Amino acid sequence: MARIVMKFGGTSVANLERIHNVARHVKREVDAGNEVAVVVSAMSGKTNELVGWVQDIPKVAGANSPFYDAREYDAVVASGEQVTSGLLAIALQSMGINARSWQGWQIPIKTDNAHGAARIQEIDGADIIRRMGEGQVAVVAGFQGIGPDNRIATLGRGGSDTSAVAIAAAVKADRCDIYTDVDGVYTTDPRVVPKARRLKKITFEEMLEMASLGAKVLQVRSVELAMVHKVRTFVRSSFEDPDAPGMGDLINPPGTLICDEEEIVEQEVVTGIAYAKDEAQISLRRLADRPGVSAAIFGPLAEAHINVDMIVQNISEDGSRTDMTFTVPYGDVQKALKILEDNKEKIGFDVAQNESGLCKVSVIGIGMRSHAGVAAQAFKALAEKGINIKAITTSEIKISILIDGAYSELAVRTLHSAYGLDKS
Repeated sequence: MARIVMKFGGTSVANLERIHNVARHVKREVDAGNEVAVVVSAMSGKTNELVGWVQDIPKVAGANSPFYDAREYDAVVASGEQVTSGLLAIALQSMGINARSWQGWQIPIKTDNAHGAARIQEIDGADIIRRMGEGQVAVVAGFQGIGPDNRIATLGRGGSDTSAVAIAAAVKADRCDIYTDVDGVYTTDPRVVPKARRLKKITFEEMLEMASLGAKVLQVRSVELAMVHKVRTFVRSSFEDPDAPGMGDLINPPGTLICDEEEIVEQEVVTGIAYAKDEAQISLRRLADRPGVSAAIFGPLAEAHINVDMIVQNISEDGSRTDMTFTVPYGDVQKALKILEDNKEKIGFDVAQNESGLCKVSVIGIGMRSHAGVAAQAFKALAEKGINIKAITTSEIKISILIDGAYSELAVRTLHSAYGLDKS
């Protein structure tokens, strides 16, 4: 017998038929004698609809400002998961399974006060553990908790993944199964490279890099939590027949295991290629080269929650002036430029230039720690295809390369092949 947390995303619970299919997956684990908790997202498209209503109601009401109270935003958008958890509990009860729905505040999942993007601070899993021990399935509404102001707080987009991993850690689950519309983690996006292979195992560190650099399989924060608490996490497909051979395998079910490095015997030099489109580059020209300038630039951007990446500073010839270049998501360009302009006198630059339509392609692999020449191999492969590199950043297990967006798919295919990832 094992204790398992199962998470199902929006496409997996998109309608009543799919919710019934999810119930069959849960029944399989219950029938095997396992203790089960289930975390669900809102039905596909519902969160977008709810967010749209929140954004539109000030206009309908004739308000001069489009802004709204983030606490009421949370009250509205959290209702999507509440509906799904209740429906799944009813579906399970209809199949003769003892099940009960839970909202985040009922557990409770305690968060900070950052409504709309709250972070989990504490989970008391005692009651759920007791109920599971009595044979009851806990169906938990993902994406939500309760803040210190005693109001519902949501965890940000993709927050149900974080809910599931956090609950798995709180109840000391043997594993956390993340069911989605793909059957695992691939070496790269199969839509771009048809020869992409599904990985049997990937380390927490590699998955964290993949998720943060463009792979959409898991939310970054959920991988961080899994790594900190060493929660063995499987990425699985909810669209496979729940009763297909191997689906009930406790040790190695179909999918990709995200685990500690110690569980992977043979480490590939490169595990995967990730990419993120719609990157933008901002360059500050003739910037004062003095202590404190970087803080003056990136401090206000951080306060505005603008994610900055790939920072490059040119060497100053005379020690007085230099150039600083960095990337931000395309959607944040105008906001970033305004902040920089507002702080121009304090920063001390002549002009701010920007370029959009760029792509960041990343080579990721824990085996890179002990192998030389990995970066050179990437640069040579891209050069042979005539792809110009605009910026480079590296870490122990990743190389990120900034290129023109028009070459994104060619670059991904080229690097995937260069490292032999398309060979079975």
